[in-house]
Amino acid sequence: MDEVDQLDELMECRLNDGRKAVEPCTIVIFGASGDLTARKLIPAFYHLFADGALPDPFRIVGFARREKSDESWREELKAGMARFSRTKLDNSVWEKFAAKISYCQGDLNDADAYGRLEGMLTAFGEPRLRRNLLFYLAISPSQFGAVVEQLSIANLLKREEPSDEWQRIVVEKPFGVDLPSAEKLNHELIRFAHEKQIYRIDHYLGKETVQNILMFRFSNSIFEPLWHRQSVDHVQITVSEKLGVGGRGGYYEESGAMRDMVQNHLLQILSLIAMEPPVSLEAEAIRDEKVKLLKSIRPISPANAASQVVRGQYFAGQVDSELRPGYRQEEKVASSSNTETFVALKLLIDNWRWSGVPFFLRTGKNLPLSASEVRVQFRPTPHVLFSAECGEKLDPNAITLRLQPNEGIYLRFNGKVPGTSTQVRPVRMHFSYDSEFGAYTPEAYERLLLEAVAGDATLFIRRDEVETAWRIVDPIRKGWAEKPLTNREFYSAGTWGPVAADDLLAKTGHVWRDPQPVS
Repeated sequence: MDEVDQLDELMECRLNDGRKAVEPCTIVIFGASGDLTARKLIPAFYHLFADGALPDPFRIVGFARREKSDESWREELKAGMARFSRTKLDNSVWEKFAAKISYCQGDLNDADAYGRLEGMLTAFGEPRLRRNLLFYLAISPSQFGAVVEQLSIANLLKREEPSDEWQRIVVEKPFGVDLPSAEKLNHELIRFAHEKQIYRIDHYLGKETVQNILMFRFSNSIFEPLWHRQSVDHVQITVSEKLGVGGRGGYYEESGAMRDMVQNHLLQILSLIAMEPPVSLEAEAIRDEKVKLLKSIRPISPANAASQVVRGQYFAGQVDSELRPGYRQEEKVASSSNTETFVALKLLIDNWRWSGVPFFLRTGKNLPLSASEVRVQFRPTPHVLFSAECGEKLDPNAITLRLQPNEGIYLRFNGKVPGTSTQVRPVRMHFSYDSEFGAYTPEAYERLLLEAVAGDATLFIRRDEVETAWRIVDPIRKGWAEKPLTNREFYSAGTWGPVAADDLLAKTGHVWRDPQPVS
């Protein structure tokens, strides 16, 4: 293939605005009556349609047990759009979009229902709407295996795809509750689908600011040379939530902060922050480097968990002058529960780039502020020049990537205070997404769903990535087993976590840098 042919091929796989081309297809949503469909999936597909990003033609089919007509389901979805859409609903656009929505009633284990689904797809009359299929499993993970088996029996899912068609499966977390359950779940999926057909979705990876981590690191020559142990003192990753558990007490008793946040969101962010440059921006090249990074994290044994990991649980307190109950007083929570609502970890990465650099991760509920950010703190400068004026208080340089809200990047450095003295004070340069690009930012699901339709797996999680993450957190949970929380592990709602979390950093002379509200 000569250079002209290569250029033509590249142009054919991209739209004019740089997005990947998408082929006509049908999107089948299992669990169509559920909250996720109304709250996230249909609004995301509507906005993609309004933006002209979906293929022509396409269809959306909802599959669920309740009896409904196409029209009644469309009316339900329209009512949901009034609640959950990020924009005001345009009725003319909705009517065109709704005309492409159908409903198929059936039980997930009923083979006849899959026959009706196959007949509906064939009746669309466009062969590509029958051949190219995206199955979104918005159902319990325990039902994944039954659905993919039935799809295979109905000849709707082919593990070895012919060259002129494709089928893909999108599955929601949690991807198991520990390593054995994750391996079992993955095995059930790959019995009937190839790994390349499986798209494990973590909505954090769809956030614009999370995607920008790679662009920031690898497209700016002034930063990447500093991104290693010779320049970086330590890294802090904070994902804080202002809300408590609320009505999710039953779920949270089973998951806790470690399973709910650390195993997926925080380790995903860590892998993007610390991974090596990929050989290309192709999906597998990026995912290879993420897995290498996760495998480089020094294991924490159950016996060592107490020295490197802190758990916490909130008791009654105030958040923004609002009284909040303690976790043990929440609905469906045991009165003596030891479930963690806060986790802080010290992780070490055993590779050439990061040897000896601690990574501090924390997440919690009922904290003072909802924020997600990464702070890369550089090594302090020698104090010889400024010791007379500043003593040991000269602030180290830092880069903070604010992932949400008030998305942006902050560079912290020292500057001279105007006047006759030689006083030095930390100052900050601020890049704001809103100021630079405008307030519009697509919902994470919009980006992820479009990537799944386009067949780009970059923002989705591979099997070995899931299982490696569980290998990191399972020994920690084992170390907590049967051990009650201590007094230093409780924290008042509205504070930044337990005293034990401060103790964790104090061992190495560090302190937490709390996210700050940005006006």
